[in-house]
Amino acid sequence: MDGTVGLSLDGDAPSDIDFVLAAYREDGRWQVEPLPPQVAAELASLVATLRQRPGDGGALGLVSVDDDFFVVVRVRGDDLRLLLSDVTAATDWPLARSVLDRLGLPLPQGEEEEQVQPAGDLGIFADLGLDAMAMAALCDDLDCYPDETLAAVASRLGFGAEYERALDASAS
Repeated sequence: MDGTVGLSLDGDAPSDIDFVLAAYREDGRWQVEPLPPQVAAELASLVATLRQRPGDGGALGLVSVDDDFFVVVRVRGDDLRLLLSDVTAATDWPLARSVLDRLGLPLPQGEEEEQVQPAGDLGIFADLGLDAMAMAALCDDLDCYPDETLAAVASRLGFGAEYERALDASAS
């Protein structure tokens, strides 16, 4: 992985962002919509965009970067919860680094740079039926690409079909 190609000084280049989706419940039904890749170039802009969604219980942001890692953001009022699928991504990618900064975690160093592990709130979806252990198991499956893991999350949370439609829309 060479995350330096196509990076700006402020964040990840939109060309490095595979997709950004917002998911929220409105009138009891899941809504999933693609967002422009540049929204995820910086964590602050992603959070601000998600706060604008009308969801009854807040909004989820699902971001896949360079088929390498994903970030999940959950906003509910003033509450912000974050999950980074691979802490080692923070050594190369500004979005991942900003998640670690927001979590108050240091960059991995030495042997830690080789240890793929999630950082943040593994219980981010516990109230929606996906507990921390199940989320950890999804993150630990190194054979899955970020879009596959996020598809599994979406399916378990009850918006798998909407996720697939939004992903198709973001690719066109």
